[in-house]
Amino acid sequence: MKRINNTFPILSLLALATTLFISIMTEALPAGFLLLISEDLNVTEAQAGQLVTLYALGSLLSAIPLTIATQSWNRKKLLIIVTLGFGITNFMTAYFLSFTLILITRFFAGVFAGLLWAMVAGYATRMVSDDKKGRAITIVMLGVPIALSIGIPLGTSLGQ
Repeated sequence: MKRINNTFPILSLLALATTLFISIMTEALPAGFLLLISEDLNVTEAQAGQLVTLYALGSLLSAIPLTIATQSWNRKKLLIIVTLGFGITNFMTAYFLSFTLILITRFFAGVFAGLLWAMVAGYATRMVSDDKKGRAITIVMLGVPIALSIGIPLGTSLGQ
């Protein structure tokens, strides 16, 4: 299912970069709001910090096993499933009032993010010819440093 042609799929690659940007923002942004989260959910700041920890734990525990388990799956369908799962768990996190349910959904958001991280570089390389693979991976991975250097500080500032 290689989609290789003469055009460089910049919009598709930027969509993947945006997805990584959102996954990093989703993982780390709560760290900037621990006091507000703890007050809103009536928990300690340390407990609120578990929102970041469980997301990271979900990513850590899922990336390799789920990548192996889904090797034979259609990559496009898997990417859609992962993106939808990621979106749904984040939506649930935003609307739940129970801290326990929020922790559970944060873990599963991390699971989806872990699988997303494991598959985006490979997905990007299948979209281009061999001589453009490095460029494609670079564009997709741009979402990470942009989220870390601009997105999280700006998001925290706007949220405060």
